[in-house]
Amino acid sequence: MPVYEGRFRIVQPEVVLDDIRQQVAAGAEHITFGDPDFFNGIRHAIAIVIAMHREHPNLTYDVTIKIEHLLRHAEHLVTLRDTGCLFVTSAVESVDDDVLARLEKGHTYADFASVVELFRETGLCLAPTFVAFTPWTTLRGYCELMRRLAELELLEQVAPIQLAIRLLIPAGSRLLELAEVREMVWAFDEAQLVYPWKHSDPRVDELCRRIQERVARGQKNGDTRWAIFERVWKLAHEMAGLAVPPLSEGEGLIARAAVPYLTEPWYC
Repeated sequence: MPVYEGRFRIVQPEVVLDDIRQQVAAGAEHITFGDPDFFNGIRHAIAIVIAMHREHPNLTYDVTIKIEHLLRHAEHLVTLRDTGCLFVTSAVESVDDDVLARLEKGHTYADFASVVELFRETGLCLAPTFVAFTPWTTLRGYCELMRRLAELELLEQVAPIQLAIRLLIPAGSRLLELAEVREMVWAFDEAQLVYPWKHSDPRVDELCRRIQERVARGQKNGDTRWAIFERVWKLAHEMAGLAVPPLSEGEGLIARAAVPYLTEPWYC
């Protein structure tokens, strides 16, 4: 993580396991590991989940792991599944390789697609997250994001808010090392703790605003993820001046009741 400036800190296993014991004693039935890169220390992480499962065999958990680490350590996905991992959150951010390179994500769209297939083969649930609106997002590019999510049959695994998240540029962001970003941002907003920016194409910002409204309304009404996606799909294609392709609920989609998820999905 940039905030750690490349440094990797390990919390001793017994400290982590004792914290879990206290939470279980207080009634916890599920644990979320807060490390944003859980597989940074692969032997450390695997040892902890094995020990946790041995001590609390009915306890479930979720973790956050980078796409590149999921590929590098694919042999350990079975261990996650067998020790009670319900789902893995991974910050995919984009399906555009140029944007991924600017964000220095360390993976490509092809890598993401490979991970989706690995998870299906293993029987694990992947919860991908995105920054759908960046300075490099185009109307057609946004439609491409939606098309690829549909092709990968991920509509039920992507929280609707992930279709509407807009890039935040906080103080110290490495994006500020890019001249194109420095020329685009306004003065630092002390109240919001970010550098505000506007897209060069006002229609993209308008699309973001409309999608945020539709997602908020849909979630408030209790609409399904598929229904919300369908509305955003139609809006995005119309604003891009494209024909709206038919969108059908594929047979390969996971039933919504079978997809574990956090009740507060404002993460990226």
